[in-house]
Amino acid sequence: MSGFSSKRRILLTASAAVTLSALLAACGKEEVIFQGSDISGTKLGRDLEMIDGNSQVRHLDDYKGKVVLVFFGFTQCPDVCPTAMAELSQTMELLGDDASKVQVLMISVDPARDTPEILSAYVSAFNPSFVGLTGTPEQLSKTAKSFKAYYAKSPGGSADQYGMDHASSFYLLDQQGEARVLISGNASAQDIAKDIKLLL
Repeated sequence: MSGFSSKRRILLTASAAVTLSALLAACGKEEVIFQGSDISGTKLGRDLEMIDGNSQVRHLDDYKGKVVLVFFGFTQCPDVCPTAMAELSQTMELLGDDASKVQVLMISVDPARDTPEILSAYVSAFNPSFVGLTGTPEQLSKTAKSFKAYYAKSPGGSADQYGMDHASSFYLLDQQGEARVLISGNASAQDIAKDIKLLL
């Protein structure tokens, strides 16, 4: 009988130790709850390879150490893109001093018309720190696939007068270049700033 009690005591003690270690581990690692959708572990954006305003080829590693926000758009977009860029400009204002730890990248889905110079002038009009990335159709295809981002030329229009259909979400990557949050294109500057702060 005493042997049974002894075994039971050992089992209970071991069980309590496991429970306690699990609780301590949970206390040490606070769960992060984003306003947007958590996409941690998806490795989105790893194959980013586009050209900046100085005609330099850029990769995700170039922005390590900063929280990176990626948006796909184009300069002749009539409504969604300027609205989104204005929202991001306001987000940077809300971040105050922390804005220097964030890099906003607008990737053009219309490389035929968005030259590095045109795109650079467009994004810097919203905020001097914003970077516009364009490139060849092949570079865009590879980069967009890496983000699982949709884009296509709108039906109709002439050879030089046409629209582009594209996703309007914002991708948020942490300081190590890992995709963390997918934010709705309708999100407020306040909500975007909240999610950025969680990654700083």
